[in-house]
This record gives sequence, structure tokens and C-alpha cells, in this order.
Amino acid sequence: MQINRVALDLAKQVIQVHAVDRSGHALVRKSMRRSALLPFFEELAPCDVGMEACSSAHHWGRQLQAMGHRVRLLPPQYVKPFVLGQKNDANDAAAICAAMARQEIPTVQVKTIAQQDQQALHRIRSARVAQRTALVNQTRGLLAEYGLVVATGRTTLRCALPTLLEDASNGLSFDFRQLLAELYDELVALDARVEQLTRRIEQQVKQHPDAQRLLQIPGIGPLTASALITSVGNATQFRNGRQLAAFLGLVPRQHYSGGKARLLGIHKRGDSYLRGLLVHGARSVLRTATNKPDDRSRWLMNLSVRRHRNIATVAQANKTVRIVWAVLARNESYRP
Repeated sequence: MQINRVALDLAKQVIQVHAVDRSGHALVRKSMRRSALLPFFEELAPCDVGMEACSSAHHWGRQLQAMGHRVRLLPPQYVKPFVLGQKNDANDAAAICAAMARQEIPTVQVKTIAQQDQQALHRIRSARVAQRTALVNQTRGLLAEYGLVVATGRTTLRCALPTLLEDASNGLSFDFRQLLAELYDELVALDARVEQLTRRIEQQVKQHPDAQRLLQIPGIGPLTASALITSVGNATQFRNGRQLAAFLGLVPRQHYSGGKARLLGIHKRGDSYLRGLLVHGARSVLRTATNKPDDRSRWLMNLSVRRHRNIATVAQANKTVRIVWAVLARNESYRP
């Protein structure tokens, strides 16, 4: 019998394969090494291949698409309910295969090499920013142990450290001054590294026409535009702007039972890094909307008066995402 669907439970070295025919009967249930996976698919006719959208899934998706197979990457949270029995690779692969039969389950688009390159750039920059924040907090905490309290803020600390190192009357020992000088050098190096990565992202945005059109939207800067192109890719995979907003976790959670509907806070699914950039951009839009005569600004200010400013900020981020979908899906420029 011909194999119709193949599910793969990915791991670093061993990959579990679960293949079924058109009627759903299992034909293959085995594990194989990474090196044996592509030769296995070379012997198969083009079929549906399903994987969880996890580490290395996009790599295998590109490899299998090049062979003519139809690849579906499924969000792990939609695969979990299909797991029967205990947690093991065989049951996980069977659950992926069962979830593939549900066409209404949303899929994740396979990323291109360029998209993954951009994503890696954002991830590395985000990690360096987190390291810099941890370094600033650690340095301020150490100084507080010596009775020297520096105001919050990275720039404030960076300006204060040379003064503290040169002040001979602050009671710091020679050994601690050496450590403090090393922390200062590390902070300067991290600042330079973050600035370098930011310039690389901005340079890539200048060369991407879709990103240039996104920059016309209020609340979107180079970082957000680049992250949107990387994460969203082809916007036509979403039916409308609300579906894109749900993909990014900017729509309310629903509690619907017995004919009674209740909307809760946003469900926060999706890419938290991109959602954070959009919310920060919405805050800047809200901050500059005061006394502006356009309809969007008046709507935003009225909402911030009636509800909390954080609610208005998220509502603006949701509106921004819907505009992003219209710009990308319809290949249009932003119309204020």
C-alpha cells in the first residue's frame, strides 16, 4: 500500500517516523538516524509530511520540499491533545500524524534561509541586550554594597563609573576598583556590540521593499519591520488582519459556554519578542497622539481616558498589526 502521510518527531540525532496509508493504517513505525532520513524519503512518492514547528523543523522542511513532498509544520500546542498513552517518541509521532488529518489546524510557514538569517540576528541582539541589562543590574548592586547608589539607567551608570573610579575619597579598595574597571570595559563592549547588530538590521531593512513600506506605519521602526518580515513572511497565509493579530497573541482570550461569551485578557501566544516590539511602538503612538486632529489619534485618546492606558496601548498594537497585514497581503503602501 502507498504511504499517504508521514509524521516526524524530530530530535538531534534520532528521528521517529510514523507513516500511514490513505485509510489511516500505520505502515511504518520506526526510529532512524539523521543520516538515514533523506534516503528514506528519496524512495517515497510525493506525500504529506508533518512535523512540530520546533528546532530544525524549518531545515528539514526545506530539504523535503526540494524533493517534492508537501510539508506541514504544526504548532506543538495543537498536537499535544492527540497524544495517546505515555510520553515517548513513538506516541508523539503518532499524535503528529493524527493532527495532520485535521485540516483546520493552523500551520507554520517554512522559513527561507534569508528569514532564518534575519531571525538569528534578532536573537543574538536580544541576547546581548539581556546580558547588558544583567551586567548593569549586577554592577549597581555591587556598588550599593559599598554605599554608592547610582540612579537607574544604563547611560547613567556608564557615565558614573569613570567618576567613581577616579574618586579617591569614596572608600573603594584597589581590588574592587580593578573589578569595577573590568565591568566598565565589558559594558562598553556590549554597548558597541548591540549598536553593531542594530546597524546591520537597519541596513537590511533599507534593502527590503516590504520593510520600507512597513516603516511608513506609525509605531513601526527598523527593528519591528525586520522582525515582522522574518516572523510573518508571506502575509497571504493569514485570511485577515485579525488572524495575524491572533498569531502574535494580541487578541483576547475567550471563555464561551452555554451561550454566554466573556472576553478575557490577551492570550499572549506567538512570538513574545515581536509582540513586545509592537507594544513598545504602540506606546510611542499613544504618547504622541495628544492634541492630534486625525481620527486614529482621537480614537486612541478617548480609549485611554475610558480604559487603562495599557489597554489602549494593546488596542493600538492590534490595530497596527491589522494595518501590517493589509500592507503586506495586498502589496500596498500605507494610507494614513
